[in-house]
Amino acid sequence: MGATKATLIVVGTLGGLGAVLAYSPPHQSLNLGGNLKGLVGGTTTPTNTPTPTPTPTQKAPTTPTPISTPTPSAPSTPAKSTPTKSTPVPKTTPPKATRKPVPPKKTAPPVSALVNGTFDGSTSQTVYGPVQVQIDIKDSKIIAARALQLPTGTPLDQQIDAQAVPLLISQTVTASSANIQGVSGASYTSQGWYDSLVSALTKAGL
Repeated sequence: MGATKATLIVVGTLGGLGAVLAYSPPHQSLNLGGNLKGLVGGTTTPTNTPTPTPTPTQKAPTTPTPISTPTPSAPSTPAKSTPTKSTPVPKTTPPKATRKPVPPKKTAPPVSALVNGTFDGSTSQTVYGPVQVQIDIKDSKIIAARALQLPTGTPLDQQIDAQAVPLLISQTVTASSANIQGVSGASYTSQGWYDSLVSALTKAGL
């Protein structure tokens, strides 16, 4: 019986509350606590609203943060430096050394065999008569000379021959060549001697 009465009271209270709300302007605030107190007759029936028990929040398991392995960085490629074009300096060509001409080596003439023997010159015809010379050569040197022919037609020719021939023989041996001076006063005989002497030396190869 008591429960039925309490139920009726609650239902009536809710109905009155609905009527009040229907006639109240929307902008007025409702003091629900005061109205409920008046409607119930001054007696406040505390409504035991169960306080919700806080549900313990389960913490998600902490996932250990993996230690990041350092990734080896690729070696940086050095930037190619573009060489600055410089104006080429003209090369100076050193003067070429002039080679001194090498003088040819002097070759000694072949040593010829020494000449030995007696050689007769050709007969030289003069104004006063023929003149012919004979020479003796040893080791390519004249060691003796003699007249094979001389002008003897007159006593003067014989006198000139006697004076000139010894001097011409001495000059020939001393020079050992045809380089003789001749005898003064016997120019024709001296010229004939010279011509015949040259011929004899030619035959000897000197």
